[in-house]
Amino acid sequence: MKSSRIPVYPRLLPRRSNAAACVLATLMILPLVSQGGEAESEWPERLYNPKPADDDIIMPLPCGGAMAFQRVYVPATQPLDDYAIQVGQDGTGWEYTEHSRPAFVAGSFAAPDSDASRYYLMAKYELTELQYAALTDDECPELSTRKRLPQTSVSWFDAMDISNTYNLWLRQEARGTLPEEDGTPGFMRLPTEVEWEYAARGGLEVDTSAYRATRYPMPDGLKDHEWYAGAQSSNGNLQLTGLLAPNPLGLHDMLGNASEMMFEPFRLNKLDRQHGQAGGLVVRGGNFLSPAGDIRTSLRREASYYADTAPHTERTTGMRLAMVAPSLTSRERVQQLEKAWQALGRDDAQPPDNQDADTTVELADLASKVDDSELEDELNDLEQKLRASNQRQEEARNQAIRSSLNLGAFLCTKMQDDGVFFDFLQENYQTNCEGDSPDASCGMRKKKLQAQRQRLNGLSNYYASSLIKSATLYGQSRIADQVDVFAEMLSHNDKLSELEPYLHTYWQHQSQYLEDQRITADAWLESCKKMADQ
Repeated sequence: MKSSRIPVYPRLLPRRSNAAACVLATLMILPLVSQGGEAESEWPERLYNPKPADDDIIMPLPCGGAMAFQRVYVPATQPLDDYAIQVGQDGTGWEYTEHSRPAFVAGSFAAPDSDASRYYLMAKYELTELQYAALTDDECPELSTRKRLPQTSVSWFDAMDISNTYNLWLRQEARGTLPEEDGTPGFMRLPTEVEWEYAARGGLEVDTSAYRATRYPMPDGLKDHEWYAGAQSSNGNLQLTGLLAPNPLGLHDMLGNASEMMFEPFRLNKLDRQHGQAGGLVVRGGNFLSPAGDIRTSLRREASYYADTAPHTERTTGMRLAMVAPSLTSRERVQQLEKAWQALGRDDAQPPDNQDADTTVELADLASKVDDSELEDELNDLEQKLRASNQRQEEARNQAIRSSLNLGAFLCTKMQDDGVFFDFLQENYQTNCEGDSPDASCGMRKKKLQAQRQRLNGLSNYYASSLIKSATLYGQSRIADQVDVFAEMLSHNDKLSELEPYLHTYWQHQSQYLEDQRITADAWLESCKKMADQ
């Protein structure tokens, strides 16, 4: 493995986001010296990050190179939190491989500015020929834009070797650039299928309907986002990375150009779960030879690990790296996880406003007192099944709470719009119809004003009843936990982020009701109307 001095990158430095970063960028232009004594320059940004963004994470490579990453955020507040998603797609004609099913995704690293989310890192681009050469060749490669093509014709075993080489180099030569979780540095590997598909669909940057669509939102059409077969797109040729628009997470060529290998083996689908047999390697996304109709987020296929006497490779398949952290990082983390696991699905671990019987606790206590070992096993098994059932109910309840918060925030925006419009109609009516000389349109104006008042009253009543029903059904503690999670989800979605202040207004109203049990619908309406001035 080559060893060379590298630029001094601060840990997870966003691309030139402040004055200190500009100073560092200036210093990094200075030539570097390899072990052989030859000058080694930092790569021009166009060779590793042709479409730079302010929130890019840049990791160094040997030979003065670099690789760009994006954070993929996942909502989380507790140590064992993960996020329920759907993967796959129904009606594609490939149900035994692509049928939709529930899955769960989680982040590896604590978010820098929030206690309600975690993240993992996904490479912005497919691994290029230049980056591959920097990691595998004995000599540093010649710099060329032509080498920004995705590196294809690599086997899954090559991908493992490349990941290992990169990880060891980073730990030996650039350890300070690695993100850490609980003091433990992260590491590179191929993404899992769930990590890849969650990121390919757009993660938290898209709403539920866009997430479940066949493709992520493409405002300018498929040809401006992905390379596929045909004269209007790839024309049968592999293309340079980063030429087209990215997906909502800022990731390029996720569904086209080169197909991408996954970390785990291929499994068939059995309706809501995967089949028990683990087969060859998983390949995701389309490529430059895929018809436009095959460019979809759920596309997955199996490839062999071997071709006759050699590892299997394909000229259409490359790789994209992810960066994650170990799950068990320290003795303290293990203790936190043990405590969290013991609380999963237990009635005594629920919020104080929960009135359920402590059935799981009673079962555990009963099992510890019986002398019959077979009966003890049966009671313990029953307790675990009940805990699992409680946990599923808790996860479903959390999703329902977030849905109620979404509705409450949206209704607050509607009350604002309808309330402001009512005030406008009322002011016009007073100006034109309540003086000494009312105009001829006053009858029409009065009808409009009355209709708008009726509409606003109905909306206000619906807002109040939804707020009260949710508060009564879920209680203070449960709702409070999900307010933070849902606010974090909104903050990552450009189209929905405007709802965040309305969410907090709705929660203020709900908190007031939970505290004093008073229904102040008129005050809630006025509060939502005032949001227009903020």
